[in-house]
Amino acid sequence: MVNHQTIGQSTAHLSAEDLAALRETLHEQLLFRREQLQQLAGEVASRTEVRLEQRDAAQIEVHVKLAASARMVLADVEAALARMDEGTYGVCHLCRGPLDRERLVIVPQARYCGRCQQVRKAAR
Repeated sequence: MVNHQTIGQSTAHLSAEDLAALRETLHEQLLFRREQLQQLAGEVASRTEVRLEQRDAAQIEVHVKLAASARMVLADVEAALARMDEGTYGVCHLCRGPLDRERLVIVPQARYCGRCQQVRKAAR
């Protein structure tokens, strides 16, 4: 079942204070992930300059995976901030229903409501 909300009503369930707090949280995550990526890139670069042993290669692999994860979260955070700017923040990408405030407080970059997230997860 699809809920046809207009974009102007998309954040009506969130107060101005909620949006401001969520924007601040997203901005903090943005800065953290950028700093994390810089640190991980520096660690990998400095380790490749040294002769690699098997243990070092495993550590580099962990850092590469951490960096990939951080890049994914960073992209999600940037997309959430863009949705805020566009006025579409807090709307499920599948059913177009509002995301629960509690869900956004826990995962401010969430794209899907809890029900649609479960459906997506089950489909994997």
